[in-house]
Amino acid sequence: MALRWGQRTHVMGVINLTPDSFSDGGRFDRPDRALAQARRLVSEGVELLDLGAQSTRPGAVSIGVEGELERLLPALNAIRSALPGVILSVDTFHAAVAEAALAAGADWINDVSGGSRDPALLPLVAQVGCPLVLMHSRGDSQTMDALVDYGDAGVVQGVLQELRHASERALAAGVQETQLIWDPGLGFAKTHPQNLELLRGLPQLRAEGVPLLVGPSRKRFIGAVLDEPRPRARIWGTAAVVAHCAAAGVDVVRVHDGRPMVQAVRMADAIWRVPT
Repeated sequence: MALRWGQRTHVMGVINLTPDSFSDGGRFDRPDRALAQARRLVSEGVELLDLGAQSTRPGAVSIGVEGELERLLPALNAIRSALPGVILSVDTFHAAVAEAALAAGADWINDVSGGSRDPALLPLVAQVGCPLVLMHSRGDSQTMDALVDYGDAGVVQGVLQELRHASERALAAGVQETQLIWDPGLGFAKTHPQNLELLRGLPQLRAEGVPLLVGPSRKRFIGAVLDEPRPRARIWGTAAVVAHCAAAGVDVVRVHDGRPMVQAVRMADAIWRVPT
């Protein structure tokens, strides 16, 4: 199922298959639990599911290709079999994981490295022709928090320039422009004030004409604003950011909580989107 860009904001539900996710580590690291969560999110109006088997939070340790596949494939197979109509995205920067996921029925690849970590991933996506999310990030889980200097131009222009470069690499590898989706990477190599500045600058990113995905759900900058250390208690702060994203014309929001975020998006769309 292909999405039509520019008409409304779509909701992507996160399913972390990891024991060490910052938000819900260990809750869905068994196939039966992952499937139950997938069913729940879809029943609440979520249109896409994003499966991640490698934590990318600051400080996370890489488990490698084999470890990622061991976590991913049982859950992916169960969800694909039970929910044949839902769009499944796989969050990986390994070409071997992406290849296996696509063979198992995944529809999108969501690369937090923007296509930079594994040189074989971009040619694979070009060959398959699937949508590719290029997220902005710097460094890796161990180094990203130290890579927050965007110079005099500021974080919005810095992210914009680096996403343009990521797109150029993808296009040079044979990926078609129509396959690309941008994610500005909230929380990845950004300070709390920079995340807020980037949210204010979403119209500048959206003006580039590339479909835009934003993942604010439960993140540290929301906790900093609200003085709320518990990720799962940041639901209303997340809803405020999600509504802002919809008002800014973002195409997809990536969230952990289904029904409340679907409601926030639908209400914001009703206010800000002009019916066509």
